Amino acid sequence: MTKPLLVDQPNLSLAWAQAYLAIRQTPGHRIAPLSLTFSGFEKDDPIEHPCIRKTLDAVLESSGKPSVQTVANTIFPQVLWRRAKGDRQALYAAYRESLPDFVAMEPQQNKRGLYFARLTAFGLDHKTGEPLPQFPKDSLPEDGNQLEVIIKKCKKGVLAIKLQASVFDPGRDHVDDPRLGFPCLQHVTFIPHFADKSLVMNAFYATQQLFVRGYGNYLGLARLGLFVAGQTGLTLDRLTCFVGVEKMDDSYKPSDSDSVAALDEACESALGATPMPGGAT
Repeated sequence: MTKPLLVDQPNLSLAWAQAYLAIRQTPGHRIAPLSLTFSGFEKDDPIEHPCIRKTLDAVLESSGKPSVQTVANTIFPQVLWRRAKGDRQALYAAYRESLPDFVAMEPQQNKRGLYFARLTAFGLDHKTGEPLPQFPKDSLPEDGNQLEVIIKKCKKGVLAIKLQASVFDPGRDHVDDPRLGFPCLQHVTFIPHFADKSLVMNAFYATQQLFVRGYGNYLGLARLGLFVAGQTGLTLDRLTCFVGVEKMDDSYKPSDSDSVAALDEACESALGATPMPGGAT
């Protein structure tokens, strides 16, 4: 049994780096649970440490794994949002229209669904784009677009309990398969602070693969939080992820690649150069 780990850093890259180095030194490469929180956001993206991101992407590429950007897009499709030029209805429409194509691009990886689809089109069949029979017309608010519900309800006087979106669906996800690749992300919540016009976002994972998914997950979640904050007139202040079991992917073999050593060095260097509370380094 491992001890819980709390990570609190001023940006995404440093938060991932601290968790990565900690899990590298943990027997079995598992931490249960992990609480990871970071701040540091600009208009459209979280602040990152370029060397960490670049080095990690190099390791992922050499391992035949999807890039950080590819993973992030499953949670928030940044390219479609930029094409929509600030029109969120155009974003929703473009995503729904393209949903079957996204599944077809990675049929094995996306066979059980996509995160942004569950968040914005909960009642649709991700393979066809058609309504699922268990969700009759008008049975879901905003036609299953949970983000739209949250954005419209995010006002003074509305309890934060209403500002949450589910990904896990017992009807689709309580199946007999002992190993589910989706959904590891269970749900997200948003806590507005209208006094200073800020927004805090929380995400809950049952399990997460830190090496191949973690960084991309945090990037996608941060972009999602920035989207909701911008659409509600708020500023994203902090993102926190709670992970029941944080682990390395089975393909992680640190002795097989010099690029992994470079990643370790990049993380250690960035963390060592970061000022700590009280002025220590």
